[in-house]
Parts: sequence; C-alpha cells; structure tokens
Amino acid sequence: MINDLNDTSLYTNRELSWLQFNSRVLAQSTKESNPLLEKLKFIAIYSTNLDEFYMIRVAGLKQLFSARVSTSGMDEMSPKEQLGIITSYLHDEKENLENSYKAIIEGLKEQGLFIKDYSALSPQLQQSADDFFMENIFPVIIPIAVDATHPFPPLNNLSLSLAVTLQDESDEEDIKHAMIRIPRLLDRFIALADNTYVPIESLVRENINKIFPGYKILSSATFRVTRNADIVIEEEEADDFMEILEQGLRLRKKGAFVRMEVEKDASKELIDFLNSHLGIQEEDIYEYTIPLNLGALWSIVSNKHFSHLCSPTNIPKVLAPFDKNESIFKILDREDVMILQPYESFSPVVKFIQDAAKDPKVLSLRMTLYRVGKNSPIVQALIDASNNGKQVTAMVELKARFDEENNLIWAKALEEAGAHVIYGIPGFKVHAKIAQVIRKSNDKLKIYQHFSTGNYNESTAKLYTDIGYFTSREELRADSITFFHILTGFSKNKKLNNLKMSPFQIKETLLAMIKNEMREGAKGRIIAKMNSLVDKDIIKALYRASKEGVKIDLIIRGICCLKPGIAGVSDNIRVISIIGKYLEHSRIFYFKHSTPGVFISSADWMPRNLEKRFELMIPIYDDAIATKLLDSMHLQLKDNVLAWELEADDHYKELHPQEHEEHINSQYILENYINKIYKRNTKTVAADTLSNKDKKIIK
Repeated sequence: MINDLNDTSLYTNRELSWLQFNSRVLAQSTKESNPLLEKLKFIAIYSTNLDEFYMIRVAGLKQLFSARVSTSGMDEMSPKEQLGIITSYLHDEKENLENSYKAIIEGLKEQGLFIKDYSALSPQLQQSADDFFMENIFPVIIPIAVDATHPFPPLNNLSLSLAVTLQDESDEEDIKHAMIRIPRLLDRFIALADNTYVPIESLVRENINKIFPGYKILSSATFRVTRNADIVIEEEEADDFMEILEQGLRLRKKGAFVRMEVEKDASKELIDFLNSHLGIQEEDIYEYTIPLNLGALWSIVSNKHFSHLCSPTNIPKVLAPFDKNESIFKILDREDVMILQPYESFSPVVKFIQDAAKDPKVLSLRMTLYRVGKNSPIVQALIDASNNGKQVTAMVELKARFDEENNLIWAKALEEAGAHVIYGIPGFKVHAKIAQVIRKSNDKLKIYQHFSTGNYNESTAKLYTDIGYFTSREELRADSITFFHILTGFSKNKKLNNLKMSPFQIKETLLAMIKNEMREGAKGRIIAKMNSLVDKDIIKALYRASKEGVKIDLIIRGICCLKPGIAGVSDNIRVISIIGKYLEHSRIFYFKHSTPGVFISSADWMPRNLEKRFELMIPIYDDAIATKLLDSMHLQLKDNVLAWELEADDHYKELHPQEHEEHINSQYILENYINKIYKRNTKTVAADTLSNKDKKIIK
C-alpha cells in the first residue's frame, strides 16, 4: 500500500494520457459498427488533434528542454524523457493509422467512392485532371529554386509542399533542388467527379515538366512542416493589446520547426536536403505511406452523394417550453430551463439574444465570448442590440487559442457598433460562459441569464455535448452582476456567494465539498464529468476520500492524471471515457452531501482552469433539472458500447456488452429519448409510445 500521496507512481503523465485519448479517437476508425465515412471522420479528427498537440505541447516541452528544466508535471518526468516517450509512441502508432486509412479506402472502393493517385485514373479522368491542373492549380502555384541566389523559402505552419531534385536535360551533371508550395486556398483532395478524389500533390507531380520546363525530375517528396504555434504575449507591457496580438499572430507563422511529415518513398538525399534547412530532430521526422494532412478529409466525409456511409444525421429538437411561440422572458419568469445539446437545439440560445436585441424593455446585454465561429448570429444580434441603442458589453477573449484572428474581427465589429468590448484580463483567460439580459418590467429591473458548459458557437453546438441553463433566479442575480463588474472594472472583491468563480473560489469549493463527502465515509458519493483531470491537489483530495470509503465515479473524456484501482488509495474510484459520435464536452459535478448537490461549470479540473482562468461553477437549485443531470451521468456510467475504462496500469480497456447483456450506447439512448419526447409533444406519435423503459432508462 502506498501511503505517501506525493509518490510519483500515483500520477499519470499528462502527455501520455493525452496520447491515449487520441488513440481512443483513432480506434473509432476501426470499429465495425461505424459506417465507412464515419470512420474516415475519426481519422480526420485524430490528425487534427495531433497537429495541435505538436504545435503546442511538444513545442512547449522542447522549450523546457532548451531552458534546461529538469522536471515538469506530477510524475516528475523530465522534458527529455517525455519527448522520448511521445515520439516512440507516435512512431509505433503510425502503423495503426496507415492500416486503418488503407482499410477504409478499400472499403470505400467497394461502395463506389475512390481516392486515387493520378496514375490510377482512367484516361478520361486523367484528361479532366490535366484540365483542372492547368485551369485551377498552375496559375497559383509558385516554382521555387533553391541555390546560392535563391534562398530556402519560408514555410507556413502546417503547409503542404513538394520538394524535387531536378536534372538539366542539356547537362546531366547539373543537378538542382527546388520546391513547389501548394497554397491552402486549393482543395487538399481534388474532386474530379462525384465519386473520385485525387490528392493534389499527385496532380502537381504529374505536371512538374510544365512547372520546370527543360528539367527532368529525378526524385520528389511531398512534405509538411509543423511549427511552434504558441503565442507568448507580454500583456503588462502592451499599450495596445489588439496590436500586440496581431503581431503575435504574424510571429506564429515563423515559430520554430518541431515536426516534419514526409512521404515514405522520399530519398534520403532529398530528406537530408530539406532538413539541412529545417533543422528538425530525426525522431520528429515521420515517414508515411498514406497522404499527409488527413485533417482535410472532411471534404470527402461531407460528400452528399455518399451520406448513407455516415452515421445518421440527427436534427436537434426544440422541446417544451421553448417549442411554443411564447416570450422567452415570460417562460423564465415562471421556471428554469435546461437544454441538453446537441440532442436539443441551440436555437433557444440564439433566440434569447435576438429577442433581447429587439425587445424595447431590454436595457442591457452582457456576454462572454470565447469561440463564437465565423458567422455568428449571436454576435450579429449583439451588434443589432447596440445599434438599437441598448447597452451592450462583450468580453471577447482574444487569447482563445487558434480563434484569436476570428475573435479580433468580431471585437472590431462590436466596437464599431458602439458596444463596450473587453479583450481579456491581464495574465488570465476568460473562459466562463454567461449571457445576461437586464429588462425592465413593472418599473423593476429583472435579470435573465444563460449559463453554459460550452461555447456560444452554433456549429460546435451540433457536435459537442453541453449543458445550457436558463434562469432568472434571484439567488444568482447579485453574483452575475458582480462577475461582470470584476471583468469590466477594478475590483478587490474576488468572491461570489452562490456562483463560484476561478481563479479565486472554484478550487477551494471543490476541495471543501470533497472533504465534506470524506467525513461521511462509505456514505459519501461523488460523480463528476469533465474533459480533463490534472490538478494535483484535487487528485490528492479524491485519493483521501477514496481511502475513507467514498465511492467516486469520474467520466473524463480526455486527460486523466489520476490512477484508479490502486489498493488502499483509489480502489473506490472508477474512471471511464466516452468516445462516440458527439464530443463529450459538458462539465457536471455531483456531491451527495452538499446543498445543492449538482453543479455545472465551464471549468475542467486542471490548474489552468482553476488558477489561470476566469471560470464559473453554477449551482443547480431546480430539483427536476438536477435530477436530469444526475440521470444523464448515471446513464453514461452504464455505457458498455462507447465507454473505455481506465485501469490501474494506465491503460484503457474498451468495454463491450457481455453475452445476453443489454447494449447501452449512452449517446444513442439520449438522442432517441429526446426524439421520442419531441414526437410525443408534437403529437406525431401516441403518448404511450414513450414506454416505461424509455422513461426509466436514464435512471
């Protein structure tokens, strides 16, 4: 038995845990129950995830190594050790990715959908490809010589290029190196027909003689580079934060090279030529037998002619009480409302802001905006509200990674409309999700609020599971006003009463509630759902509670540094990860002996969320809503189709229904359950169609 809770063996390395999460994503591409294009979608997600991991996490470890930092993380592994584990893990997993992709492509062939190189096309399609190249590719690509007078060109992060070795046709001794950069404005996979795609580099390679006339190609290699994309901004030294952020975005394109992906058949001489200019460590060079940049597979996944090869599309439903043409403010005057996205529609959230923008009784709208998307109806409604003379305050977090540029555009548009825009808090990110409407009714001001576990983004609301909570409760009125005052002004008041706020309250509140359950011993009960669990103080508190007999269930999609099932330490803790059609994103916490006992939050249990961000944790006072949230977690704890269980040895075991055991796919059940309620409410089915089993299944 381990008695010292500081023992490094009790903690999983954060980066290894993330790699295992992405492996679970990749595993969905081999799952027989998934349709072929659904499998291809998971390949795209896996690849995009890995790009970001290298741009941020691996790049950060390399900086720590350069700074001679000896250890980092609870496991006290050195940056060098972590980098070694990462590259070894990914080189081993590369074969799984290649095999999965090839199997899917073969399966798609049988269904009449093809991804082919130029050489495998029919003569008719080759002619179409040649025509496409001359009309759409040749005018925009740039041949780049590399020699004493032509320096090696700058390469953008994640850019796709072709390196070539050329021989002068009139002088066999004259060997040159050159490059062709493939602009991002061109499609990664060129659609030559409704059912045939060609990787763009295949067309470029076939037409190199047109790009470099008079030269013979000796060898070529498609390659892709990854740069350090983490922006470091000295906020305290910034006179104009927007200007310094724009400078940071430009510098991101010039970050240090941290990875190169290259075709497997590339000659060593050509790879050495590239790396003589890039300076990438050998272990960070990955040679692939499949196309590079598989994150671009979405264009094929979305082919409408083959939609039958995707999982059935579910149309999110608008349920009571939002399904009637009734003022949303009248509804919230009498009850709290929760929506369970993406099973329920995000449209009531949009309507909430749009109605407030038009309502003459509404005086003020305040919102936090983290990732809102490119064509946001919510931001447009805020602009309309400002144009209508209402007081609009928008906290637009310009430091939302990879959304900085988009958020800059919206911030400027809101400012031009006359809204009061805050760009962030120095030293912190504002990650809380809250919308507040102040409305005058019967000569009194009434405050209506929406809290969420996810972003105000109409697109991701169809893909991410999140909780939206509407309320006009007096218990939350003063706290929400204070929260916005803290964001917009100078305030020494760092605490709220019923709402809890990071970086000052959420962690201490969680620790206090864990301790409270610990006092109850075997009667204690904790269920928590989140994206990641990394904070050491929280993990140690959970270990102590487990030692006292508290039963703890954790539903953690991604990183988990806690190890369950260790005798005498965590044998009362179970950890599962749900990976399915939708990205599990909601944060829900249950503490049996707290009042209230159910909370939703924008915050994961990570140091960055609890100590370096402004977050909110919202108590659920409505018993019916609290029960629904708790029921949804109980359902996921029973999942034996999408769930993976974390074992004490750091490995995840995929769960499968035993013989004669009921198949429980929590996402499918919730989707089906909401759809049946919708049909019953719209009287398209009889009321008794919602069987007792349907009604009880999430309990």
